[in-house]
Amino acid sequence: MTSSPHILIVDDDRELRQLLTGFLSRHGYRVDAAADGRTMVKLMQAARFDLLVLDLMLPGEDGLTLCRNLRAASNLPVIMLTALAEETDRIVGLEMGADDYVVKPFNPRELLARIKAVLRRTGTDLRHHADAGKVLAFAGWRLDLAKRELHSPEGVLMPLTSGEFDLLAAFAEHPQRVLSRDQLLDLTKGRIANAYDRSIDVQLSRLRRKIETDPNEPVLIKTVRGGGYLFIPTVVREK
Repeated sequence: MTSSPHILIVDDDRELRQLLTGFLSRHGYRVDAAADGRTMVKLMQAARFDLLVLDLMLPGEDGLTLCRNLRAASNLPVIMLTALAEETDRIVGLEMGADDYVVKPFNPRELLARIKAVLRRTGTDLRHHADAGKVLAFAGWRLDLAKRELHSPEGVLMPLTSGEFDLLAAFAEHPQRVLSRDQLLDLTKGRIANAYDRSIDVQLSRLRRKIETDPNEPVLIKTVRGGGYLFIPTVVREK
């Protein structure tokens, strides 16, 4: 049985570290914490982590420098924490390689939602489900959850955006079941999405153009009038 995702929190605020460690642990995550970059590096040398929650303002090397150095050697997902709300600071953090950005003060539930969303986008959350195989096969297609790759029946690698992959993974994980648009938003973006988020519609249209023989007459992802969408194929989970 695989273990739950391992989160590393790096923040010089001891009370916040303790709060987040307890909160995330209660929600099923393994959590370690560090007060600075030096301790962060030591912990990362000793254990494998699935996501880093990194404060921008730290003693010694700041979060931006640590994120940039990490990106040179690793694809570990990073969520930046900062008390700076300016748009330019958020953009700089994302340019340094952060996957998401949360401004202090924040509700721990917001951070939890963003952690779930980032783990889902990177495939990490799927890999840690004990009953989840690495490859989902359907109608000749093969969806590799670990590598985040889709191969056609002819063995050709089909390029997908992150959103398209997440949407297809949600369908393949729930085959032959009607999923409403709101359910798909929850499965692909978590509660971060708002009621007016139309990304599912755009991604579904693009996905159909890539996997359907005739996108205007889809046979893999059917529209259910008044209900949502139905993934028709039988899905086989390969280990």
